Amino acid sequence: MKTTRIVILLTLWLGINPSRSLAQTWDTLSTRGESSSFEMWTYLEPYFAYDLNDPASHNIPYLYNYSRHNEFNLNLALIEADYQGEHMRTTIGLQTGTYPMMNYSAEPSLFQHIYQAFGGVQIAPDLWFDAGIFSSHIGIESALGKEEWTLTRSLCAENSPYFETGARMAYDPEGPWSFGLYVLNGWQNIADLNSNKALGTQIQFTFDSAVTLNSSTFYGNEKPDNAKQWRFFHDFYVLWTISPTIGISGTFDIGWQQSAPHSASSDRWYTFALIGHYQFADHWAIGLRGEEYNDPAGVIVPTGTPNGYQTFGYSGNIDYIVSEHATLRFEAKHYSSRDDIFVKDNTPTNGSTVLTSALGIEF
Repeated sequence: MKTTRIVILLTLWLGINPSRSLAQTWDTLSTRGESSSFEMWTYLEPYFAYDLNDPASHNIPYLYNYSRHNEFNLNLALIEADYQGEHMRTTIGLQTGTYPMMNYSAEPSLFQHIYQAFGGVQIAPDLWFDAGIFSSHIGIESALGKEEWTLTRSLCAENSPYFETGARMAYDPEGPWSFGLYVLNGWQNIADLNSNKALGTQIQFTFDSAVTLNSSTFYGNEKPDNAKQWRFFHDFYVLWTISPTIGISGTFDIGWQQSAPHSASSDRWYTFALIGHYQFADHWAIGLRGEEYNDPAGVIVPTGTPNGYQTFGYSGNIDYIVSEHATLRFEAKHYSSRDDIFVKDNTPTNGSTVLTSALGIEF
């Protein structure tokens, strides 16, 4: 992912061009320039989702975005202020909606409405130090649905961090390479769970303004101090702009976590997603996605079933681009799991089909 608000500029560009910003990158402000700038912006995304399994709780299982069944609701309402001065910058974003309600449920209530809140200083040309709450360095997708090629998020995104808390060094010189180093409270948490800090890295390479490769890592303990289980995770993705109207992205993530405290063995999980986007007219575009999430030990997605969360999914969406500020979207997706992890008519089943519509507005 920039004294302009680069996420906004590239989001507006996305309305007419699939060669878009990577959703989770160094920051939301430019790493270059010394002139002062202040900007406020707002994002709003109402939606309606229908799970054909008709869950009695109205919660669509295993999702953090667009997670309420058979009701009109608000996935994310966000207002953000960005300031960049001479060798300093800050961003504060406040949020509400079913996305923060689900994804921040473990955080103290005071923090559940913070989308981003960080400040930074420029310590050398193209080198910034930031601290606070900021977007994750893992993954190509974000919670801002209008930026994405598919209406809903992939299983890769839903089960890796959307946000992080800590400090980072971002080096983004002119040229194809960018680098990031992170010290974090942990795996998507604001309030720390233990006395350990997690480490992260990010390397991006872009060539010919058409292909971007990303490698991100995470290493940390996500258990209490008296029951440490160390986790290592690697995220790799590629974004390829084939033409001004066609784009493809691919993600492959893999992770390991100790099976038990002091154990020499570890549990592994992996996931991949392939997404294609085609804008076939000035106001119309389609997106297709195929994906798999394989977590047999339930490290990230516990199910309580013999084979854990081993799920394949596919989706298709059509977008009507009303203007550069608004997009109306419709999507159908289906999940098929090895075990009966879903419920229909009070009976376990291995499949789930969800229909979703959303309106993304930005101003």
